[in-house]
Amino acid sequence: MISLTEDNGDAKPISEAPRLVNSIFSDGGYLSDPLFLEHRPEQEMMAKAIAHALSHDNNLLFEAGTGVGKSMAYLVPGIIQAMDQSRQMLVSTHTISLQEQIETKDLPLCRRLFNEVPELKKYADFKSAVLLGKSNYLCTTRLAHALAEKAGLFSDAEYEELQRIADWSESTEHGIRHELRPAPKVEVWDMVNSDSSSCSRRHCDGTQCFYHKARARLKESHVIILNHALLFSLIKSGGAKSEGATHEERGILFPEDFLVLDEAHTVAEVATDHFGLSLSSYGIERSLKMLYNPRTKKGLLKKRGGTDAARRVNDVIEASKAFFSRVDEHYLSTRPIVRSREVSEIDSNIDGPLEALHSFVAKLADSLEDGRERDELLEHKSRLKGIQASINDWLSITDKTHVYWAERAGKNQSTVILRSAPIDVAPELRRYLFGCGVSVICTSATLAIAGEIEPFAQRIGADSAKHMLVKSPFDYEQNMRVYIASDVPLPTPQGAKLSIQVLSDYIYFCARKVTGGTLVLFTSHSDLRTIAQDLEPKFAEDGRKLLTQGDSLSRTELAHQMRSLGNAVLFGTDSFWTGVDIPGDALSQVIITRLPFDPPDHPILEARSDRLQEEGLNPFNEITLPDCIVKFRQGVGRLIRSKNDRGIITILDSRILTKPYGRLFIESLPNPAFQKITKESREALFRPYSKRSD
Repeated sequence: MISLTEDNGDAKPISEAPRLVNSIFSDGGYLSDPLFLEHRPEQEMMAKAIAHALSHDNNLLFEAGTGVGKSMAYLVPGIIQAMDQSRQMLVSTHTISLQEQIETKDLPLCRRLFNEVPELKKYADFKSAVLLGKSNYLCTTRLAHALAEKAGLFSDAEYEELQRIADWSESTEHGIRHELRPAPKVEVWDMVNSDSSSCSRRHCDGTQCFYHKARARLKESHVIILNHALLFSLIKSGGAKSEGATHEERGILFPEDFLVLDEAHTVAEVATDHFGLSLSSYGIERSLKMLYNPRTKKGLLKKRGGTDAARRVNDVIEASKAFFSRVDEHYLSTRPIVRSREVSEIDSNIDGPLEALHSFVAKLADSLEDGRERDELLEHKSRLKGIQASINDWLSITDKTHVYWAERAGKNQSTVILRSAPIDVAPELRRYLFGCGVSVICTSATLAIAGEIEPFAQRIGADSAKHMLVKSPFDYEQNMRVYIASDVPLPTPQGAKLSIQVLSDYIYFCARKVTGGTLVLFTSHSDLRTIAQDLEPKFAEDGRKLLTQGDSLSRTELAHQMRSLGNAVLFGTDSFWTGVDIPGDALSQVIITRLPFDPPDHPILEARSDRLQEEGLNPFNEITLPDCIVKFRQGVGRLIRSKNDRGIITILDSRILTKPYGRLFIESLPNPAFQKITKESREALFRPYSKRSD
């Protein structure tokens, strides 16, 4: 499956995709008959462009407006190419909802197309798989060991959880963590998941281990679905590609694969996050307590390390607490995210205890014969060395092309994280994506700024890639109304309370006027919580459900509730601006409370701004404004998800009317015609659509 050439050394066969795409997507083509799908000229153009790029191993950036049908436009030629040339197509998305759509809707539609057209019949047997990280899978070998060594590894409460996992392992089909409800406790799952060197072909039965069965399915698959975070995590670690591939082979994760990045507007952000350093106080403590937990007196070293091991692990735990406490005091006493600009004066008192524990674990591993236990200890030895190197890297600001900072996280802001990231991620993406000799297709509804894709191309290192753009086929002029409030004050230290009061009043007025559901997009968690507290009793009195991000429900669960309720009001922040798909009257209005500018004092933006100023450029025009427009377009794009949808965009940020850059936001709207409203005029001017009859 993975090889591109026949055993006799013949060149790879020519893909039929460019020829067949014409027959499939043209007016009157196979999508129309026998599938009875409407012809979309924009989809035809996209499919042809992708088929051509794939057949020549070229890179392509393609903006496709909502409703173009971009998934089919890349899946059909991609599957044909993959099967014709015995290659693998990677499809990477940012959101779970799009992954699920591809897996449960789009791929079955492709199979139906291939099955019903004799000329395409040979492609109907394509195989697909979802690629998950190793830590998502249960390892039956590690589970068996954990059960056998339970006395030394687990407390009574933890053993109960281990037994629950063991019982589940007898009935689960795929052994994936999210299939177990309630979710397994982290400290127990860490001891039995597949993210360990002891989960290997050497130690595991490939017919029993859930991870290795998944790997076997993966090798036979023509289409592999994954998310951007896992993609860049694997690229950084050498992950999947290192399992059998050589450095000389073309490909991104697997030899001769090719890649489609859907929701590609998020690629630079996700890649930046993964090509740097992230080391948390919580993560270090978890790793150490796998070796020995002073509270439960259990762990991997309980059996062989004795009191000496317990003392050494405890020394590192205490040193780690002291070290991160000093980081917190020095950097984070007044703000939750602070950049480190020069070599830190903080004493790395953790270095000595870490080195001592590293040597102890190494010596213990060397005393054991080859086998699972030795491999596990050697892995922990490497982790300890990695922790030590990462701390020294952060304190020394080793890489001058990176920005370094500290931040607080967690529910109680009790976790301290040391972070770094590349100031410019383009060189990394040029090396690991666009310079791999295979085709990379980037697509999204929002790649361009003012109709130009070049800024996006430069930012992701795809300077030489061809770019194309097609607009949405939807009738926004008839189905979208835009209202902009001109009298909502901007927040200031003196007028913050008044600003929140006015926002709350507008949100309540606009949501009540619309009989369907309303999505309210915030840029501040604090504003969201304050306004939710004010409006929840009012919506309850009206018989409307208020759903808020940050409560117990996940984003997927909140979106599901909004779909099912039909007239709910949903308050969301950052992650709700993109990837939420709620068609029909259940989402009849999107309210944008503020233009989504990134905080100017975030270390990454600050470092990029410094570099641009050194080059004589304006950071606001080069970074801040373009990023905000893309996110604004994504937020607006939550409203119209099908040709029958209609609804209202309500913008409560008057800067769109008063600032010179405001016209760029208005021009980016699918329907740039708008009605200005005030508190005095809104009753007469604000006109929602009537609810459609079933």
